[in-house]
Amino acid sequence: MTSVWPLLEPWLAQVQKPARYIGCEDGAKAKAPDPALVSWLFTYPDTYEIGLPNQGLQILYEIINERADARADRAYAPWTDLEAIMRLQAIPLFSVEHHTPAAEFDVIAFNLSAELTYTNLINCIDLAGLPIYSRDRSADDPLIMVGGHCMFNPEPVADFVDVAVLGDGEEVVSELTELIAHQRQSGETKQQLLVSIAGLQGCYVPSLYQPQYSNDGAYIGLLPTLDGLPGTVEKRTVADLAQWPYPKEQLIPLTEVVHDRLNVEVFRGCTRGCRFCQAGMITRPVRERPAEQVRTMVQSGLKRSGYDEVALTSLSTADFSSIENTVGAIMDDADSMGCGPVSVSLPSLRVDAFGVGIAAQLQRARRSGLTFAPEAGTWRMRQIINKLIREEDLYEAVEAAFSQGWQRVKLYFLIGLPSETDEDTLAIADLAKACVKLGRAHTKRASVTVSIGGFVPKPFTPFQWFGQNTAAELQRKVNLLKDATRRANGVNIKWHDPKATVVEGINSRGDRRISAVIEDVWRNGGTFQEWSEHFDMQRWTDAMDRAGLTVEDVVYRHRHQDEALPWDHISAGLHKDFLWTDWQDALAQVGLPDCRWTPCYDCGACTGYGIEHVVASATPPAGGSQGTGQDLATGNSVPVQLLGPKA
Repeated sequence: MTSVWPLLEPWLAQVQKPARYIGCEDGAKAKAPDPALVSWLFTYPDTYEIGLPNQGLQILYEIINERADARADRAYAPWTDLEAIMRLQAIPLFSVEHHTPAAEFDVIAFNLSAELTYTNLINCIDLAGLPIYSRDRSADDPLIMVGGHCMFNPEPVADFVDVAVLGDGEEVVSELTELIAHQRQSGETKQQLLVSIAGLQGCYVPSLYQPQYSNDGAYIGLLPTLDGLPGTVEKRTVADLAQWPYPKEQLIPLTEVVHDRLNVEVFRGCTRGCRFCQAGMITRPVRERPAEQVRTMVQSGLKRSGYDEVALTSLSTADFSSIENTVGAIMDDADSMGCGPVSVSLPSLRVDAFGVGIAAQLQRARRSGLTFAPEAGTWRMRQIINKLIREEDLYEAVEAAFSQGWQRVKLYFLIGLPSETDEDTLAIADLAKACVKLGRAHTKRASVTVSIGGFVPKPFTPFQWFGQNTAAELQRKVNLLKDATRRANGVNIKWHDPKATVVEGINSRGDRRISAVIEDVWRNGGTFQEWSEHFDMQRWTDAMDRAGLTVEDVVYRHRHQDEALPWDHISAGLHKDFLWTDWQDALAQVGLPDCRWTPCYDCGACTGYGIEHVVASATPPAGGSQGTGQDLATGNSVPVQLLGPKA
């Protein structure tokens, strides 16, 4: 293997943040290049400071480097300044550990956790000196693999990749390594290897499946091209997180990155059943990491990293069993090790699972802002989206925070949800004002930041049949909130660009024909589309026109029950009829409490694992809304309707 360092190093003084490209981080694995080893290049298709903290890539990177028969390096998308130099000086995409050209690896594996990175995906393939389409690459070229939440509809990037891995990757990366090693020894062709990979649960090989269209151009399904291939590709699920205490040595960056802190995953999955939330649906069932293992991982991480902030990560961290005791133990351990004061943050806090007890534990260290996600402004809307929290829950959580010394609270909301009215939208402003009023009773500096996101109906959610709001309609709703809070002292409004929300819809809801759109946007300079200074919706609408597609058909149109969806050949473990019934429940404004403490709804996620939501406690988390709701006519508190198991 070769190194591009002699070519690269003279230019680093001319680019922003040269530390992005040099490697050498504490925790990096510098396993020497060896042609006898199966080599992986784990790549994040965005800048170093966005990609380095990604826990999924760090976990797989460690697992591969622990194997005697394999090695792994990392790569990130070069910023535009270095890319210009690389193209001018013929420097290919490279790994940061050894500056090895990407094309010299056996596998280039991308994490795709945001749809707007798709143009960066093909830009990285092109920078590696490889054809962007899988059909044009040779038997000697690396396999291009992708994973991440976006791959629960892999069709928009299907023509570019060799393999899409669905679900948890801890087990399957080793199985893939063994298949590649076997191919080397046996002399199998690349095509034979791909057929073998297609036999692994969780691995989808797009070239072995052919999309079908009707005479009028409507997508009608996908068919295997060979006998014996699975008609449906099932996701992979790691049943026991305790067996995978990764990352054991989190990477410590050399320059500022997002989420620059010690991150420890406390559980995976979520059964709250929020109907808008793809992550909560596709990561079921819930699997908790043992509390003692969490404590050990935090201890070792603090000791070696020097961080003074710990994030306990999950989709709803306050639901972790004995969360108060765990936070308290972490604080005590930090003090006894001489690491204190240590700040513990709990991302994705549920307002109905946050109280004075947790607040009192968190306030032992410095107080940063707290973030809650009510998601909708009215109880009617929260029943529709199944975010069963009451105004009282929000106010109690905010009161607990401000009473314990916090001065800033952030609230996340979605606009563009099914059946949303202007009254529902404006209620967001009312909630924010009420929260500021509560805070001002404790501190004159109390403030609330309202973060507004446009809703994208994602695959494998009950809302996957819903037609997305237009960019103009989303912007109108943003303007309503801006006007409603213009004179509200202490309320700050931030929002996601509605045009970017529409493009997310194109890339998450389209079929394989979107590959041509992505290529078109890329060829017209559309990289780094997650960055506002580079995003341009006109590129996307022009590309859609040239491909003979419309935003109306792909994004804005409602789907019907019997329509073939571009992701129907993928299984997230959820029964499609469960999702449809839940969609009908949403339209009927029926809420379903968390199934960990209520009768099973037979969604299908636990089938085949011999487990039923592995948690450490059968006691519901804090919060008064687990089994009650509000009668829409009378306003009285009533039991939330429970639907029994679905046949």
